[in-house]
Amino acid sequence: MQFRRLGRSGLNVSEISYGNWLTHGSQVEEDAAHACVRAALDAGITTFDTADVYANTKAESVLGRALAGERREGLEIFTKVFWPTGPGGPNDKGLGRKHIMESAHASLKRLGTDYVDLYQAHRFDRTVPLEETMLAFADLVRQGKVLYVGVSEWNAEQITRGAALARELNVPLISSQPQYSMLWRIIEEQVVPACEREGISQIVWSPIAQGVLTGKYKPGAEAPAGSRATDEAGGKNMIANWLRDDVLTAVQNLEPLAKEADLTLAQLAVAWVLQNPNVASAIVGASRPEQVAENVKAAGVKLDADLLVKIDEALEGVIERDPMQTRTP
Repeated sequence: MQFRRLGRSGLNVSEISYGNWLTHGSQVEEDAAHACVRAALDAGITTFDTADVYANTKAESVLGRALAGERREGLEIFTKVFWPTGPGGPNDKGLGRKHIMESAHASLKRLGTDYVDLYQAHRFDRTVPLEETMLAFADLVRQGKVLYVGVSEWNAEQITRGAALARELNVPLISSQPQYSMLWRIIEEQVVPACEREGISQIVWSPIAQGVLTGKYKPGAEAPAGSRATDEAGGKNMIANWLRDDVLTAVQNLEPLAKEADLTLAQLAVAWVLQNPNVASAIVGASRPEQVAENVKAAGVKLDADLLVKIDEALEGVIERDPMQTRTP
């Protein structure tokens, strides 16, 4: 495993992070989830990403139990706040101070830890003054319950505003967590340059495009039984956007390029996002331990410039680059 600094901070994270968005507490049984976490630890992964909303808080609890007994100082545990949790009361969502404070304490309890290494605003909240949000994060940092602060799916203008307030409040805002893959490159035009100016790194999710970049979905064919595309609880709606024949045909064109690099398609996809110097870590999920073992082999891989050009040529016409696609409510 290789490690990179997160933003302009002293925090090191593993190039491959383990995330449990669509698996723990919903898609796989707890024993399987624990086996995947153990595989991640055995592979040298130290960075684990979750959120309170995943499986309506169950994912945090599963991760907390899976990591119980591990040396806390040897882990980087990340979680997030924004989306509705609980019974759906008027303060059970958003980035108001009440919800942030109550959510943070609930997350710590579920994760079985006194602090999280990174606490992330899971979306931008247009209904709450940004000053209120950042002050709540600052107070959690000063209380020692949060070491660093990050954001997820904020656009460049929102990141810039947040970074300015963070400096005023002496808050270590160090990360952005967007979707990013060979197919989904919307952060490159605006978000990455803004983050480079502000000393913020990317921790990217879905580097394999919900599994499409593994090549297992074939143009004109039914989705494999048991795959994410057939699982209502496992992200069927998310992956549907990529299950077009033009996309799937383009992905098949990547197969010889992966062989040229002596990588699987999944490894090529993860290695590709790590070629971006503003990316500190790529989040991978798994429903089986062997998936973790495969994906971690992308750590430390260097793709040559000619191969990167060939990848662009193979995917020409199906790459999404429009920065207006950033997922902000």
